[in-house]
Amino acid sequence: MKTYELIGSAGCGSAIVEMALALANVPYTLEDVPYLKPGPQRDRLLRLNPLGQVPTLVTPDGEVMTESAAMILHLHDVAPQAGLAPLPDQPERARFLNLLIRLVAAIYPTFTYGDNPPQWTTEGAPADLLRERVHTRRAELWQELERQAGAPHMLGERFSALDLYVAVMTRWRPGPAWFESVCPALTAVAREAGRNPAVARALRRNFPPPTE
Repeated sequence: MKTYELIGSAGCGSAIVEMALALANVPYTLEDVPYLKPGPQRDRLLRLNPLGQVPTLVTPDGEVMTESAAMILHLHDVAPQAGLAPLPDQPERARFLNLLIRLVAAIYPTFTYGDNPPQWTTEGAPADLLRERVHTRRAELWQELERQAGAPHMLGERFSALDLYVAVMTRWRPGPAWFESVCPALTAVAREAGRNPAVARALRRNFPPPTE
């Protein structure tokens, strides 16, 4: 099999796809880029993905994929034995698809708009208000997902790529301490996912412990 190329940035959503590639046991290379910093790496990223976002995945056939959920479903097609998604005839399939799209279409965009509000509105009070409302909405969305979380995985006894999203995204704002307090079921899902050696390696690389 030819090699996939994952373009990512440590600590970003590319960590989810990095885990999925490892679990799918397909050959891949990983290029970490400072995706917001002008320079040759960003120039190439923009040529491949005009949105300038990570993850960006180049398949062995040269197809460029820019959406993490599409990458997950593609890798499931390539390596169904990895268990990234339920098969079409399995009862968990509809719930998996619904929660996958919830994560990428409802929760994920809150970081796009909440991380740098002045990019989307006027600096000062309007930006502060946007940040506050986005953070409030994100907390509501996470608490709704908490009510749907299974154990020990999002789908109950069955592992899926949903667990990879939770393992990564619960390390983002509002942070692990908030999740432990407010969303203990999601925290437990993330912890269980981290017991997989491939997931644990990716977590250590993307979220190294602070140094003195």
